[in-house]
Amino acid sequence: MDRARLAVIGVGTMGAGIAQVALEGGWDVVLTDPIPGALDAARRRIADGLTRRSAKAVPDPAQRDGFVAGYLARLGIAGTPAEATDGVQLVIEAALEDLELKRAVFAELDDAAADDTILATNTSALSVTKIAEQVGRPERVVGLHFFNPAPVLPLVEVVAGLRSAPWAVEQAASIVEGWGKTAIRVTDAPGFIVNRVNRPFTLESLRLLRSGSGSIETIDRALVEAGFPMGPFALMDLIGIDVNLAAARGLFEAFGRPPRFRPSPIQEQLVAAGRLGRKSGEGFYRYAEGRFTGPAARFAGEIRNGAGQAPPLDPSALAERVVLAIVNEAYRAAGDGVASPDDIDRAMRLGASHPFGPFEWAARTGVHEVVVMLDALSDEDADTFRPALPLLRAARAAM
Repeated sequence: MDRARLAVIGVGTMGAGIAQVALEGGWDVVLTDPIPGALDAARRRIADGLTRRSAKAVPDPAQRDGFVAGYLARLGIAGTPAEATDGVQLVIEAALEDLELKRAVFAELDDAAADDTILATNTSALSVTKIAEQVGRPERVVGLHFFNPAPVLPLVEVVAGLRSAPWAVEQAASIVEGWGKTAIRVTDAPGFIVNRVNRPFTLESLRLLRSGSGSIETIDRALVEAGFPMGPFALMDLIGIDVNLAAARGLFEAFGRPPRFRPSPIQEQLVAAGRLGRKSGEGFYRYAEGRFTGPAARFAGEIRNGAGQAPPLDPSALAERVVLAIVNEAYRAAGDGVASPDDIDRAMRLGASHPFGPFEWAARTGVHEVVVMLDALSDEDADTFRPALPLLRAARAAM
């Protein structure tokens, strides 16, 4: 074989994006998906993505069609996951976030794929170890969590399940690095790095909204002014309020239902009303053909500084409270052995587009000061703001 070969199982937005990344990385790619029309839609999505890339990669417009056609010539289709594994070195499953569905897919892949084929899941929330439980050779199962849009965002969380072999983890990391991505090794823990450590960006913002400490617009503006590329409510509208809610529910259950990860009733209310964000035309804001048009209709969950509610906070206080919650969760994650502080910082910058890593922010602010600020908020919300033990240890060590 002149080129290595990848099979992508499930070709929605993420699967198509991963396929494009591999094609641009010089691999042949075969796609499969049981949903009618999904393969044609994926091919169009990949062609559109390559066309956009060609505008930068190929100075001569007359040569751009050939550039795209060259990549598409290496894109194939298979009828089943088993057929897709023929002659491949790596399989990436990007199906729906359903544990039993993924387990069934991996059982089929394990029977069909060659012994040295790496089987990877793009899950963003489910346990890689549990996905591999029905696989006869779980040592070759790893997590490769790409971020959306996969062709653009550089981070891939490479997740080692309890039975993942070091050779499989390292080969998978080497492959995605060869595709131009930054691979960060992560242990198999709920939410991995980004989906756990970044959860307060939305959940704490929703609590601030519900308490009346700020409005949708003021909280979004405060976080953008603090350096974040997008406010939390605009972000939820972009990715889908239902998608964000599902992730929050998954983390809440996986950690044993701690208060700091409790999904917001505001999200529940909007999803029940069909207000899902850009894709439905209305969420926290309104949209027409996916473009922002202005504020959305108000809703019962948005308390606007009514009697007995918290007083409004100024923008710096709103942003500081969200950042403190993120920093505290980052110290918890490092203490749990999810990843090193340096890798957590890199993951948050590359995967969540944060302007700084949480440990970087704590070092710049001073760990003693961070402990004092968290402690001052812990009476309001002990589970979110009680200083994490690893942070307290860092503060003592710095004395």
